[in-house]
Amino acid sequence: MTISVASTAHIQTTSATEGFRSAFRRHAAGVVVITADAGNGPAGFTATSLASVSLDPPLLAFALSTTASSWPVVAAADTVVVNFLSVDQHPIARRFATSGIDRFAAPLRWSRLQSGEPVLDEVPCHLVAAIEHRQPTGDHALVVARVVKVTLHRDYPPLAYHSGSYAGIQPI
Repeated sequence: MTISVASTAHIQTTSATEGFRSAFRRHAAGVVVITADAGNGPAGFTATSLASVSLDPPLLAFALSTTASSWPVVAAADTVVVNFLSVDQHPIARRFATSGIDRFAAPLRWSRLQSGEPVLDEVPCHLVAAIEHRQPTGDHALVVARVVKVTLHRDYPPLAYHSGSYAGIQPI
């Protein structure tokens, strides 16, 4: 699916919450899987909230619901791995967005970095980041982390999320 929106239709909403959902449903976002381990086994989740915050020092941020199954691990972990996904890896994104399953079970291929963090084996790029701040923010926590290592395995067309579906992005 290629993202292409050319509509002048006016959408009315009845509440700020529904309007907020509607606006962000139409906002294309990159898709990553964030993994961590606080000593009791790996956890991970699909995120579209990843943001670059600062170049010097290299900081990133993401938000995670404090009711998410991965939150206790992220709340206790010192580091996270941000696994960037290519357009053909939407099954991995779906897997890590699914509740109640072993997200790390076969056929998923993953391993541990030398420093111990879980990383997805076939991703085109991953970042290791040391968590610096966890800030309660509404029904989520905003996590700010300092990038300590970047591994780019190959160039790739990124996976995006738009209007409730995974999508590819094509240059214009």
